[in-house]
Amino acid sequence: MHTMKKSLGQHFLKDEAIVEKIVAFLCEESFSNLLEVGPGGGALTKKLILIPGIDFKAVELDAEKIEFLKKEFRGIGEKIIHKSFLDIDKPFNSAFAVIGNFPYNISTQILFKILEWKDDVPVVIGMFQKEVAERAAARPGNKTYGVLSALLQPYYAIEYLFDVPPSSFKPPPKVMSGVIRLKRKAEMLNVKTEKAYWLLVKTAFNQRRKTLRNAVRSLFQPEILTDEIFNKRAENLSIDDFAALTFKMN
Repeated sequence: MHTMKKSLGQHFLKDEAIVEKIVAFLCEESFSNLLEVGPGGGALTKKLILIPGIDFKAVELDAEKIEFLKKEFRGIGEKIIHKSFLDIDKPFNSAFAVIGNFPYNISTQILFKILEWKDDVPVVIGMFQKEVAERAAARPGNKTYGVLSALLQPYYAIEYLFDVPPSSFKPPPKVMSGVIRLKRKAEMLNVKTEKAYWLLVKTAFNQRRKTLRNAVRSLFQPEILTDEIFNKRAENLSIDDFAALTFKMN
């Protein structure tokens, strides 16, 4: 069963204490629908299917793992979506929570896919490569603060929950992992348009070593670029700073 497919970024969680911690954080939240991403060997699944009063689904690409899950958990077959998470349609008609030991090779793409469904996903609890988890939760002025941080945080409050060592997995990855929680914000940023905000953030961080003035010169009139804020680098701007600047863009 535990055949690791490197191409799918598979590392199977085996540490029961970690499983319990992740599920405990999830159960602090209120939800009626739950999607597990990448159940693999079922370490989380065996706990999630016992949560009372919820509609549970899982998305898994690996046919071998699906066959194992069907044998291990009676009746789960109809709850499994046999696709890559990146290729599925929205799995529920109403709001749903997302949880998973996310495949590390597509973890950033998974977060951006969740952003497409942000109006229907109030909470996400996920395990990532620690570097990705830290980037998602990073604050301005931190070297790990970047595009991922500034694009997720207008919509979600992100909390880094705890580290997970390589020894918690089979086979152990070569990197540390981290679990984060994303909770949908009640109020959105005031921006000119979402498209303008995304363009500004991506352009600013594309040349993050340059001052903002040099990095985003093409997006503003020369007289706007004289403002002192353009002396800063992208990593020193909060999401509110970026939002305010969208109203001054061309």
